[in-house]
Amino acid sequence: MNNVLIVTGGAGFIGSCFVRRWLTHNKSPLVNLDKLTYAGNLKSLTSVANHPLYTFVQGDIGDFQFVRNLLAEHQPWAVINFAAESNVDRSIDQPADFLETNVVGAFRLLETVHDYWKVLSDSSKNDFRFVQISTDEVYGSLPPQGRFCESSRYQPNSPYSASKAAGDHFVRSYYRTFGLPTIITHCSNNYGAYQFPEKLIPLMILNALQARPLPVYGDGKHVRDWLYVEDHCQALECILDHGSVGESYNIGGDCEVANVDLVEMICDLVDQLCPRLPHSPCRSLINHVLDRPGHDRRYSVDASKIRHLGWQPKMDLATGLQHTVKWYVNNEAWWEDVAKGKYQFERLGSLRQKNGLDQTFPLPGSSRRDK
Repeated sequence: MNNVLIVTGGAGFIGSCFVRRWLTHNKSPLVNLDKLTYAGNLKSLTSVANHPLYTFVQGDIGDFQFVRNLLAEHQPWAVINFAAESNVDRSIDQPADFLETNVVGAFRLLETVHDYWKVLSDSSKNDFRFVQISTDEVYGSLPPQGRFCESSRYQPNSPYSASKAAGDHFVRSYYRTFGLPTIITHCSNNYGAYQFPEKLIPLMILNALQARPLPVYGDGKHVRDWLYVEDHCQALECILDHGSVGESYNIGGDCEVANVDLVEMICDLVDQLCPRLPHSPCRSLINHVLDRPGHDRRYSVDASKIRHLGWQPKMDLATGLQHTVKWYVNNEAWWEDVAKGKYQFERLGSLRQKNGLDQTFPLPGSSRRDK
C-alpha cells in the first residue's frame, strides 16, 4: 500500500476544492477519478492540472473492473467518495439517475474497495480508510428548534436524500459486516467558488448580474445551515487524520439563515460590487414561486463531535458570501463555459415541466459588461 489518496468525483464542486487544497498543503499523491457528468468540470482544476503529484482518470465508480485496475495500480491508503448526483430539484425530475449513482454506484465502489482491502497486510488494513461524503438531508426536516446529531434517525424526504441515505446504509453495513474501515460525513449546505449554477447561491448571483428573476420557493422562510466549502474540505482532512473508523461526523457552518434573507444578502453584495448595473437594486428581481414538492423546512447540524477532533469553521457567512459573489463577478469565463452545456438555468423539480406549466429562468443571453 502506497501513500496515494484516491478521490472519486474530484471534478465536482466539493471534490475539486478538496483536490486543490490537498495538492497545495500536502506532499502525497492524489488520483482523481471522475466520470465528468454535466456537473464535473476540469476547468475547476486548472490550477493543479500539471501538479507532479496529481493524476486525473476519467471513469465510473460503478465499473467494477475499471476501479479494480485503478486500485491495483495505485495501491491507495484511502478512498474518499465525493461522486454523487446531488441536486434535490433534479432528483424530482430524474430519480433513476440518483438511484444509479448514489446507491448502485456507491455499492459497486464499496464492493471493489472491499476486495482490494481484504488482501492487504494486517497493518495496511488497519491504516486504510474509506470516507463516504453524505449530507444532512438524510435526517429529514427540523422544527424551529433543535439540531441533527449523528444519532438522529434517518428520515429522507426527497429522492436525492433517500439515495444518499441508502448509500450510507451500505457503507455502514460494510464496516459492521466485513470490517472495512469506513467513515461517513454529513455536511450542511456548501457554498463557494466553482459551484455549478443549478444550486441556490450561484444561481441567484448569476441571475442578479443579468437582470433575471430570482426564484424563491414558497414563502422563502426555509432555513439552511451554510458551510463554506474550504471549511468543509479542511474538516475532511481532519477526519482523515483523526477520525475513528465506523463513526459518522456532522460538519456544519453554524450559519443558519432563511432562504429569502440569503437571497437579499446576495442582492446587496451584487449591488455593491457592480454599482453600475442598470437594473439595481437587485432585490427588485426577487420572485416568489411555487414551492418545491416535499421541501424540508429547516436543517441544522450539531458539529460538536468533529470539533472535539480540533476542527471548527473559520468563515462566517457574510465574509464567505462576499468572497463567493466576488469570485463569480470576476470569473465570467468559467460560468459562461458551464452554461454551454445542457443546463440552461431553468427551474427544475416542479413536477409541472412535462405539462409546459412551469416558470423558467433562461440562460443569460449576453455577456455582462459592467464589472
